Amino acid sequence: MKITAIIPARYDSNRFPGKPLVDIKNQPMIEYVYKRVKKSEIIDQVIIATDDRRIVEAVKNFGGKVEMTSRDQKSGTDRIAEVAKNLTADIIVNVQGDEPLIKPVMIEQLVKPFEENKELSMTTLEKKIEDLNEINNPNVVKVVTDVNNFALYFSRATIPYQRQDHSGHVDYYKHIGVYAFRRNFLLKYSEMDESELEKIESLEQLRVLENGYKIKVVETAFDTVGVDTPEDLKYVKKLIQSEDIDYRLE
Repeated sequence: MKITAIIPARYDSNRFPGKPLVDIKNQPMIEYVYKRVKKSEIIDQVIIATDDRRIVEAVKNFGGKVEMTSRDQKSGTDRIAEVAKNLTADIIVNVQGDEPLIKPVMIEQLVKPFEENKELSMTTLEKKIEDLNEINNPNVVKVVTDVNNFALYFSRATIPYQRQDHSGHVDYYKHIGVYAFRRNFLLKYSEMDESELEKIESLEQLRVLENGYKIKVVETAFDTVGVDTPEDLKYVKKLIQSEDIDYRLE
């Protein structure tokens, strides 16, 4: 299989404008993410998809590959689909440009199911929640799956809900927002209208489920922290410098 990773990067974030260009270890965050993805041995090429000339120039400065996209795209997945239209890749991996804790092994975990099941359209990752504060945090997206590890639903709410008269143990899983698609399915996704559940929860992956398609969910032992605010950036920098093996990236 020919595998391309596309990293969507938008400059005009509502909560953190310009975040792809913030500094991490003396380089723009988008460069840091690009280099992490490039370390995956299964990736044939990495492309950054952006709608901003400042990001284009930054990528060119460090020798990365970049494509300009329309400013009208509503989601990162729509943005990578615009680039994928002109590619011949079999599998497209979507890694957000604000995920500097991404590990190459996570990309390999995403892609492996496609080798085992020729019918798969899309995969993503989950991690068992260990911090109880995350269970009720709407910024931590939860996922529930069926017996074959296909997603039943993603939500910012606490799912599954544990009734007071249920005394058994319940495991909760955090959705890790990286995806892999068969290219043809990605293009089909981009032609679907934004779904009602997607609008309600502000979760683009719900468009897939609401249109009757399946997402294979793979459990990983690794976590990521998206940089949505300046506070997130400070936290991520601490994790990168940490001696904790779960977060060490070098």
